[in-house]
Amino acid sequence: MKNFIAFLLILFSAHTFSADVVKLDRAPVDLSDKDSLQRGARNFINYCLNCHSASYMRYNQLLDIGLSEEVIKNNLLFTANKVGENMTIAMANKDAEAWFGHAPPNLSVTARSRGADWIYSYLRGYYRDKTRDLGWNNKVYPNSAMPHILWQLQGENSYDMDSGELTLIKAGTLSVKEYDQFVGDITNFMVYLSEPHQEKRKKLGYYVIAFLLVLLVLTVFLKREYWKNIK
Repeated sequence: MKNFIAFLLILFSAHTFSADVVKLDRAPVDLSDKDSLQRGARNFINYCLNCHSASYMRYNQLLDIGLSEEVIKNNLLFTANKVGENMTIAMANKDAEAWFGHAPPNLSVTARSRGADWIYSYLRGYYRDKTRDLGWNNKVYPNSAMPHILWQLQGENSYDMDSGELTLIKAGTLSVKEYDQFVGDITNFMVYLSEPHQEKRKKLGYYVIAFLLVLLVLTVFLKREYWKNIK
């Protein structure tokens, strides 16, 4: 009985906590979409890699999403000299802490720790807040130290805390649909960034399962053959 009551208390507390969590939007993740991954790499390197590093990733890994070495060298190597180098940044952690209060986190595995839906919703969740030093806040991550670096693209939103809805009050250079695709491509790339070989791993998994099924059938027939004369 005590265990049952404890279970009910945990279940109730989890339900109460989840009621206060902002509902996340579904991220358009498709790792087979090479065009989206290429756009995402461009957007990520141009807008995110200025402050955030992705040091677990090398630029030559982008060859797997259809980019050539020439394209990478001419368009994406801003803080590196060779395609084989890691995606690092020039800003030192101590400078970042002095400027922002916290050093921006490494984004190499953020898609695995936070989830794709969280990243997508976060990038779409900024709104104007005059009480904040930089004038921005985020409904997914309240009082985030990260400024809204994409505000010129998205425009300005207001936020109704009662309904949890954002309302566009000043348009940006991109339409709502275009901006959603822009951050969707970033999210898609960050999912790829967190585990570049996951598509190969999943395909290999199908072959392994098929092999085990065939092996199971052979094992069953072998067992019958061994035991057919035993009663």
